[in-house]
Amino acid sequence: MSAIERGRGGDPRIPVSPQLALRVAIIGGVAMVIFGLIFFRLWYLQVLSGEQYVQQANANRVRDLPIPAPRGQILDREGRAIVTSRTTNAVQIVPSALPPAGAPRLALYRRLGHLLELSPGRIQALVIRGRTAVPYAPVTIKTDAGPGVLTVLGERQNEFPGVVQQPVSIRAYPYGEMAAQALGYVSQVSEPELKLRAFHGVQAGTVVGQEGLEFYYDRYLRGRTGVQRVEVNAADYPVPSRLAPTAPLAGHSLKVTLDLGLQKESEKALLQGIENARAGGKPADAGAFVAMDPRNGQVLAMGSSPGFNPNKFAKPLTETQYKQLLGSGSASGPLTDRAVNGAYPTGSTFKPIAAMGALEAGVITPNQALGAGACITVSTQQFCNAGHAEFGAVSLVQALKVSSDTYFFEVGKLANPRGEAIQDMARKLGIGRSTGIDLPSEFDGVVPDRAWIAKQDALEERCRRLKHRASCGIVAEIRPWSVGDNMHLAVGQGDLLTDPLQMAVAYSTLANAYERGGDGTVVTPHLGMEIDETKGGLVQSLSFPARSHVRLNYSDLSLVMEGIHQAASLTGGTSADVWKGWDQALHPVYGKTGTAQRAGHEDQSWYMAYIGDPTRPIVIAVTVEQGGFGAETAAPIARLMASKWFGKPLKFVVGSSKTL
Repeated sequence: MSAIERGRGGDPRIPVSPQLALRVAIIGGVAMVIFGLIFFRLWYLQVLSGEQYVQQANANRVRDLPIPAPRGQILDREGRAIVTSRTTNAVQIVPSALPPAGAPRLALYRRLGHLLELSPGRIQALVIRGRTAVPYAPVTIKTDAGPGVLTVLGERQNEFPGVVQQPVSIRAYPYGEMAAQALGYVSQVSEPELKLRAFHGVQAGTVVGQEGLEFYYDRYLRGRTGVQRVEVNAADYPVPSRLAPTAPLAGHSLKVTLDLGLQKESEKALLQGIENARAGGKPADAGAFVAMDPRNGQVLAMGSSPGFNPNKFAKPLTETQYKQLLGSGSASGPLTDRAVNGAYPTGSTFKPIAAMGALEAGVITPNQALGAGACITVSTQQFCNAGHAEFGAVSLVQALKVSSDTYFFEVGKLANPRGEAIQDMARKLGIGRSTGIDLPSEFDGVVPDRAWIAKQDALEERCRRLKHRASCGIVAEIRPWSVGDNMHLAVGQGDLLTDPLQMAVAYSTLANAYERGGDGTVVTPHLGMEIDETKGGLVQSLSFPARSHVRLNYSDLSLVMEGIHQAASLTGGTSADVWKGWDQALHPVYGKTGTAQRAGHEDQSWYMAYIGDPTRPIVIAVTVEQGGFGAETAAPIARLMASKWFGKPLKFVVGSSKTL
């Protein structure tokens, strides 16, 4: 046996210890588990999830572009279109086809801006905004560009790379400024608006309602956006493809309570009244009106001046243009709907409400003679009739007929120690709270009382303390409620603030209670009537339950109504001259003038009227800022509105400057 063979021994294997064998087994097991998991994952990805990842890969090369849905029409109560849509040619920019950023692109913007009469900066801003909203969609630069522009673009396309002509549908308001604030307008939804509940689920770039009925009923009018699928390459640029689109679903039509004929005539009457006031030396500059069915709250006409043309919003507005429409400071602009967001004292149109409150609380009796003399004095302060007129001591009906301030000053004085009889009646009839109208905003109003004065004083004190100011302007002076506050309230002055719509609701309550033996309904004013399909089929009738029901003493109410009927029908009544020749037997007028004083303004003209009819009763509210006496400016407007409603000759009656 050789030395080598002796060195190897009889068995060349090295014995394995139990510990080593266990370790090897564990390592092998772990390795098998790892390889098993890897195999299972590969099988899952390739077999079970293969289709999902194919879809994701396709999604990475496909972009969804919105196809706007045709917006539903808005129709008047007779089915006549007052808001529609029209097709027009638009100049658009396709961002992916633009020249490179820098000098070439700016040169294009300059050429296009010269053609469209837009600044290059404005065009650039529109492109950036459009790409941010919908990255792959063409950006509209101008609509209604005109045939000359379209001809140039068609003949010199090589000078305008990325610029195309495209037919688009835009909102159309064929009657221009008519009812603009009530109807609203449309524009592309903004980033902050996408977070609003009203626009939940709306895609960026969608045109939505802004203000008015367009906003309130947007979910019905908007329809459902379609989808155009666009394939893009690795550089994220669109490439030709044949992906099937999803068609948009047109919006529903909205039928409203407005009467087109009455609305148009009321708008004309308001403008004519303002012009007449100016011709008479008054600085009249704004106004509003409401016409309502007192039985159910249907708004038959509603308008505000100055107005605006919502067609302007079909094209992007500059910030300056929008600010001009919005107004600034205390001077609210054309976008403000003064019919529902005006904040005005009412003057003497509040007197029937004060009278009902005092009668119901037992503060006065109908035949009680009050208001002797041109003025009454409380402490050191005098409270006088306008022009220091003297009516003598009169009863309730006569006080309403001639609009005696001294009578109602005494009513306020007598009511003050008896609690809040006047305030309670005002709130009962709907003053000082939102009416619930189907519009996005309205003024709540203010009916001042002891608690309200105390709250305002506390706010003023806190502001002065925190801001170290001598005055914050919340109140003119910090003082408790006084009898003078109640006296001013009784004639619709002081801190009382409301708007034409609230006054229309209050007078509607008086009117329907009068016709029902004292059982009154505080109606919910509304503009919506029904939602219809595009082809005319009914989708939904809109209902607006009454806000509340009130029981008024019919004997007291009859005397109040008699007082304001005499004011509009008998010689010496404050608006009798305006209604001269009117058939009071066929359509009795219950009308009250008002001349409200506002700090820093000339007198504000008011008129409220209920005109009875078995089938077509109407309540009319008119106010003209700085328009003078109620009988002088507002009452003639109301008569013209009533003439249109009842089919009488349309002649503007000159008002009286001798009565309030």
